[in-house]
Amino acid sequence: MAGGALSAEQKKDLMHRLARVEGQLRGVQKLIALAETPSDCDAVAQQMSAARKALDRSFVQLLAGAIVTQTGNAGDLPDAQARAAHLAAMLDKFA
Repeated sequence: MAGGALSAEQKKDLMHRLARVEGQLRGVQKLIALAETPSDCDAVAQQMSAARKALDRSFVQLLAGAIVTQTGNAGDLPDAQARAAHLAAMLDKFA
């Protein structure tokens, strides 16, 4: 996304959120490596679900931040509408 897609604060927050997701995925890998009983699969599934939800939340945060920043930085109403339409298309494509 060009033209100041996200503010510095939005980028920082998103990077922290993704680092937490990365940590969750490493934890899932360790759980899988150590799994020995059927109940271990329950723990793996629970952690995978939590990681997926955290990644989904990061996606929503990315788009929400982009909507605020990009439409706020638009030069005029048609530019804001074009930027909003682009972001809506992203949401439709990837959500």
